[in-house]
Amino acid sequence: MHRLNAWLRRHPMVVDSAWALVVLLLGVLSDFSESDLQLYGGLAFSLAIAALMVVRRRYPDLAAAGGTALGLGQLVLDVTPGASAIGYLVFAYTGAAFGSRWASRLVLAVGLVAGPLTLWRFDNSGDPVPDDPSPPPGPSTWQLVFVAVLMSTPFVLCWAWGRLTRVRGAYLVELEDRAARLERERDAQAKVAVAAERARIARELHDVVAHNVSVMIVQADGAAYVLDNSPQQAKEALGTIAATGRQALVEMRRLLGVLRTSETAEEYVPQPGVEELPELLEQVRTAGLPVDFATSGEPRELPRGLELTVYRIVQEALTNVRKHGGPGARARVAVDFGDRDLEVLVEDDGRGSTAEQMDGGGDGPGHGLIGMRERVGMVSGSLDIGPRPGGGFRIRAVLPLKAAG
Repeated sequence: MHRLNAWLRRHPMVVDSAWALVVLLLGVLSDFSESDLQLYGGLAFSLAIAALMVVRRRYPDLAAAGGTALGLGQLVLDVTPGASAIGYLVFAYTGAAFGSRWASRLVLAVGLVAGPLTLWRFDNSGDPVPDDPSPPPGPSTWQLVFVAVLMSTPFVLCWAWGRLTRVRGAYLVELEDRAARLERERDAQAKVAVAAERARIARELHDVVAHNVSVMIVQADGAAYVLDNSPQQAKEALGTIAATGRQALVEMRRLLGVLRTSETAEEYVPQPGVEELPELLEQVRTAGLPVDFATSGEPRELPRGLELTVYRIVQEALTNVRKHGGPGARARVAVDFGDRDLEVLVEDDGRGSTAEQMDGGGDGPGHGLIGMRERVGMVSGSLDIGPRPGGGFRIRAVLPLKAAG
């Protein structure tokens, strides 16, 4: 049954043809008078009405105009409407539901005057009866008005039904369009969210891996250099490598925790922040890079996202100093807590590599400084990267506290 209904909805002309055949049969079976005009005229009008009903949905304006012409033709030719006149109600509905604006107005106007015109043309209640010299009493004016309104009411109701169908159809089309638009917007937002999450994970992976691996490489090289002459220093370097590897593993597990459920995410350590900067600097000093650290202003509690941004900027900047600063380089880290901004300054007196070299490590495009810019941009801050006056390199980030909060 469902397939049949779906097939009939896809082929409306089949349904209209069936109803047209019923209307034609009703017209043929109508009790016309014996005059040739009434007999053949009634059959001709029934056939024309049935033909218009077949194509009414494909050509609704034609059905509305043709139905109006047929009704006026019956009035002019004085052909009494038969049972097939029910097709005029179908044309009133069709013009209102599927036709143009002018077709809808036409069928409404014709429907309003259909009752009075039909009553005026075909009412024989006042005609004299043969062999009866006294004429019968005719209906009163109010009776005529009532009958005329009553005859026009079906046309108006069919027109109103058609308008309701049109409005409902337009509403359903709007709902479908809105649903499709919302689905496209949802897919676009999902793609943006996935891209943002991938970029965030890429930044975290780069910061964690680049920093800790660089420390491990420096310590491993130092251990290999002093292994024969100073086994104790080599042992200490290996201990640093193990501790750095464990820290990298903890941070990697924390990062991968965002891909798990909220129940398991609680097993991972919090994200590093400003309070962990001394530990980071001590680790860098152990790896052989002297670092001075200074803070100014009144320290305060910061949003976790802003604290992570500060930590990663310092971590990436010091990693670049170890890579590109050269032997004997020193670094300085300064954090200034202002009233409206938080300023982070990382500078060194090394060889003064360019931003492109620091970003890619001399082996192609990298992600270090790109990740910095993305992090600072996410908190509506500004980032200044370039050579330091007097030699070396400087990274200065200004992070607005209110915007970050």
